[in-house]
Amino acid sequence: MDHPLVAHKLTLLRDSSTNSPVFRELTDELVTLLAYEATRTVRVEPCTVSTPVREAQGVRLSGPRPLVVPILRAGLGMLSGMTRLLPSAEVGFVGMARNEETLQPVTYAERLPADLSGRQCFVLDPMLATGGSLAGTIRFLVDRGADHINAICILAAPEGIDHVRTMVEDLGVPCHLVVAAVDEQLNEHGYIVPGLGDAGDRLYGLAN
Repeated sequence: MDHPLVAHKLTLLRDSSTNSPVFRELTDELVTLLAYEATRTVRVEPCTVSTPVREAQGVRLSGPRPLVVPILRAGLGMLSGMTRLLPSAEVGFVGMARNEETLQPVTYAERLPADLSGRQCFVLDPMLATGGSLAGTIRFLVDRGADHINAICILAAPEGIDHVRTMVEDLGVPCHLVVAAVDEQLNEHGYIVPGLGDAGDRLYGLAN
């Protein structure tokens, strides 16, 4: 997303001197800006309302309600910014952690409707590094019937984007990615360079 406010807030997030409370606040603000772009294709239907002067034609969100899915735990830091813009959405959760040896995602928790037929889903994951967690979550949602996926990430690596593209191209479901920036590459440990560090740790502190 090419916007000066997005670039400004992302620069502050990258700064290693930014503490956790400020990092959380900036993430919240940044996600609201990203969500504005990501919801461009949210489904609406015509409706009529009565103004103080006369009836007016407009639109409202159509059913079924969109589903917002943060990937635990760092995705939780993006939830408030997303639901501020889309307060009527339902919220589900997927817990995926990266195996630091294989770099593959491992699902450890999920709380989602069993049937997502006809649902638009918005997946929240701050860092698209190797792409395993995001691709796995998208496939998980599509397997339950979701028919439109928008993913919102703060940062992405080219390798992660390519991996997700490869993993979802045969799903037959529209998948869109909105990011604040695409960085240079992954390092030998699978972290985004220059990145901003571990988003979960910077949001919530170290998880021992």
